[in-house]
Amino acid sequence: MFGSLPLMALVVIAYNVVVFITGFTLETEVFSIALISGAIWTVNVGDIILVLGLLLLFIEIINATRTGTLTIVNHALSMLVLLIAVVEFIVLPQFGTSDFFLIVMLTLLDVIAGFTVTITSARRDFSVNE
Repeated sequence: MFGSLPLMALVVIAYNVVVFITGFTLETEVFSIALISGAIWTVNVGDIILVLGLLLLFIEIINATRTGTLTIVNHALSMLVLLIAVVEFIVLPQFGTSDFFLIVMLTLLDVIAGFTVTITSARRDFSVNE
């Protein structure tokens, strides 16, 4: 059952938690590292959420190669996550940031890549069976 849950929902939920529950903002510094060049690389909460989103998107694309009922449910739920993220981006002022826009783009890419990979692998499975 958990295989049908879209992982990109975790990213949207994490953003909601940061905005509504914790006292952090997306610009809250988590850590900074001095580079050899002398520059200081500062990592904030928004950066960590985006990196988490990229990692989970990679896993989602790998999971899209499976065929079956759970994969179809996952795609439908991914569409729902995209819809919720777009509505939050448009309607709620706390979500009108570049970080959340990139999260919306990650969810869109999850939907498009999921359907594309699933259709391609299903077509390949169908042609092998012929």
